[in-house]
Amino acid sequence: MTENTKEPSLSHLSLEEADRDRAVKSRHGGLGAAGYISPNDKNHPGTFLSKPGEVAIINPPDAGLPDFEIGVAWDNLAVEKAKNPLSKFLKKNLTKAGIDLDLGCLYKLKDGTLGGMQAFGKMHGALNEPPYIFLSGDERRGDKKGHDETITINGAHWNDIERVLIYVYIYGGAKSWANVTPQIQVRVPQEQPMIVTLQERQKAMALCAVAGIENIRGGIKMTNYLEYFPGHAEMDRAFGFGLSWEDGQKDPL
Repeated sequence: MTENTKEPSLSHLSLEEADRDRAVKSRHGGLGAAGYISPNDKNHPGTFLSKPGEVAIINPPDAGLPDFEIGVAWDNLAVEKAKNPLSKFLKKNLTKAGIDLDLGCLYKLKDGTLGGMQAFGKMHGALNEPPYIFLSGDERRGDKKGHDETITINGAHWNDIERVLIYVYIYGGAKSWANVTPQIQVRVPQEQPMIVTLQERQKAMALCAVAGIENIRGGIKMTNYLEYFPGHAEMDRAFGFGLSWEDGQKDPL
């Protein structure tokens, strides 16, 4: 079952039914946040980790964990179509600008192997061979229904994985976290999703280490981090992975 150190557990729900019910437009008119779960939505409960340091746990079922997902959804951004002094009064003069966020992770396997993956650099991993973690394609606008990018973990090989650090990076389309509110969900079939929403914002830092998941006796322990960094190398050093990083740019769309 899903446990939380701050909140009581709620009843389980079908993830498929929840996704179908939430396949609607976001509050800003875009489709990128259709996968959001509100803390006040009693029909689609989740285990919310609202403050850094809060923890949620999923105990392993007898048959072991199935494949599970780490998903991120965000709103695209309303901006003015042109420099018009009346634009701020006329909604029809607003349009949607794509926001390019990258979901990524750093990982450590039980054999000591260290690595990372993100859409930038085309580091997508592999599901059926080490590291048993796979990142979906690069969503550059935030217009998709449900989750915009996902990381899938092979449940049959969860015991080969020691820990995973989940992060989100603003690559383009938004000047700061004040313009976008991503939500990270760890979704295990037949369990409540474990959720962290980026609420505490550091405008000057484009990279947020959102949460960590650890293999604890075959189960999942998720910890809210919500810690911001100026770059990947600084985040790496803070969490002790020891990878090499270099600057670069994505290929054009």
